[in-house]
Parts: sequence; C-alpha cells; structure tokens
Amino acid sequence: MRAVDTNILARYYLRDAVQGRIAARVLSAGDVFIPKTVILELEWVLRYVADQPESKVIDCLAHLIALPGITVEDRDEIEAALNHCRNGIDFADALHLAASKACTELLTFDDRGYARRARNLRLKPPVHVPTR
Repeated sequence: MRAVDTNILARYYLRDAVQGRIAARVLSAGDVFIPKTVILELEWVLRYVADQPESKVIDCLAHLIALPGITVEDRDEIEAALNHCRNGIDFADALHLAASKACTELLTFDDRGYARRARNLRLKPPVHVPTR
C-alpha cells in the first residue's frame, strides 16, 4: 500500500495538465492510503488556495473517499465530518468534533457560532464555549 500527500490529491482534483494525469494513474492503480490529516489539508487547499466553493469541495472529498482502492484513515470520522459540513459546520471543526466522539464535550473559543450551530444540530459531543 502506498500513501499519498495533499499535492497528489490537489493536482488530481484541480486537473493539473501534467501532474493531474500522473495523480489519476496513482489513484486508479488502487491500494492507496490517505491519512485524515491529508484530507483536512486538501479541504483547506481547495477552499482557500484554489478558491473553490464549499459545496464543490465537499463533493470532491466525498468522491475521494468513495474511490475504489482507496483506504482513508478514520473513514467514519471523515464521513461524519462531511455530513456535519452539509449542515453548515466548517470542515475542520466538523472533523475535530467527529474525532472527539468518545469525549463528553468539545471546548472552543470559536467566535463564528460553531457552538451554537452544533447545539442547534444536536451534534455529539456537545460543543461549549468555556466562560471561566
């Protein structure tokens, strides 16, 4: 099994003229492992470097983890994070929440309303902003 990094996946999804074809061959050969940190970084690169809309990025990530011959670290967490994203939670926050599933709560000082959105969606573990 071979692991790939973010550069391989970014070139594939951004359809780079030369490296995109090489990346497609690597992925289509199967027996590929993708660490969840690479998925997290890919989401960031596609959204903030390549300026792709969030819905397109979520579709790309869902496509990636469904490819035959691809093994994704903590696939259930990635799938949960994608579902949370479809409900308005930032992907990084959603992945942190999914990875914290065995905890009693997730604490944040996030000022974007993450705790409120998570509460409204009844996500587990509950997300709280500590006050003291």
